[in-house]
Amino acid sequence: MADSEELTPTRLQPSYRWQVVAMLWGIAFFNYADRQAIFSVFPLLQKSMNLDNIQLGLLGSAFAWVYGLGALFAGNIVDRVRRKTAILGGLYAWSAICVSTAAVSGFRGLFAMRALEGMGEAFYFPASMSLVSDYHGPATRSRAIGIHQTSVYIGTIAGGFFAGLIGQHYGWRWSFVVFGGLGILLGFVLSRWLREPKRGEAERIEVAAKLPLGETMRAILRQPAAVLLLGAFLCANFVAVVLLTWMPKFLFDRFHMSLAMSGLTATIYVQLASMMGSVCGGWLADRWRARRHGGRMLVQMVGVFGGAPFVVLCGMTQSLTWLIVALTVWGFFKGLYDANIFASVFDVIRPEARGSAAGLMNTVGWLGGGGSAPIVIAWLAAAYGLGGAIAMAAAVYVIAGVLLLSAARSVETRTVPAGSARELAAPLG
Repeated sequence: MADSEELTPTRLQPSYRWQVVAMLWGIAFFNYADRQAIFSVFPLLQKSMNLDNIQLGLLGSAFAWVYGLGALFAGNIVDRVRRKTAILGGLYAWSAICVSTAAVSGFRGLFAMRALEGMGEAFYFPASMSLVSDYHGPATRSRAIGIHQTSVYIGTIAGGFFAGLIGQHYGWRWSFVVFGGLGILLGFVLSRWLREPKRGEAERIEVAAKLPLGETMRAILRQPAAVLLLGAFLCANFVAVVLLTWMPKFLFDRFHMSLAMSGLTATIYVQLASMMGSVCGGWLADRWRARRHGGRMLVQMVGVFGGAPFVVLCGMTQSLTWLIVALTVWGFFKGLYDANIFASVFDVIRPEARGSAAGLMNTVGWLGGGGSAPIVIAWLAAAYGLGGAIAMAAAVYVIAGVLLLSAARSVETRTVPAGSARELAAPLG
């Protein structure tokens, strides 16, 4: 079957739209496993290269800065090219960079590779979420994205545990060789099966002409709900990156765990719980969205407000048991939010601009939230201890909840627009 922009989901078996989710699940697994692997070998890097906490924080921020900056341009490119090409090309690029990380010998090399990996991964989510939105309409979109989101959690667990385990027995360099090599192999396998859908097919919308980046950004930012969702994602991503970056070292220092166990404990409870939360959040959001325009955003609001107290408990408890409880409950609420990150913004953005909207989300979330979180926490830890700094991140979650409530209220009074070729606001009806 030809792989072209004219291929529509209606020309394929009905199950193919879920097969697409499964294929993208595998790619997203390596997207997160590769980026998470470095955090579990922080103690090894600190010892072998004589790095301090600020330098370790910079390694986390290097990825986030470049990922965030690149995502804005990647999203606009995704709206102009075949998304299959962007997805597989990104997979090959970041996997090759991951393998190359094993060859560096100092902080500057590590910093450069983390930055380059951020650029390689910047194309994936704008392309994959835009592609999924053309296979799944409003009735199943949150469920599809929620199921896809579970790959993020499994990838994070695998990256955290196996990187620590491999590093513990064979040295930190082999962790990057294994994950990067497997990603390249997956790309070769999926290149035959992944198909490019027609844009706007799921909602039977005729797409407008491609607009310049500046005009597309202005059209997106004219939507009040989109701006509020951007702010909420910045805050939510700040909290997520705090825990992903510093929890392995927090467990290593406070509870004297091995590298493998600290990497596993920091990820497995929160990520498995997030998996359950993501599936529940996708199902619940599709139901709430059928009843009210801001339904997906309200599910996200429940997620961040519910998770805030448990972020505090993560940083303040002296009990490993209570820390595990806190990570688990926080993870479930995090999943409610995560399942609807892109589905919510796609409710107010038309198909031809969804790659750009997803790219802008990642730019704001990772540059503003992810890029600042590792260093802000390292700075606060110097005064309040690492546990105290982690607990303070809960305040950022509260701000996210307020923004999400405002976004939900802003779309409740909106009428269905005609949808001209130059207008990028999506019908909400």
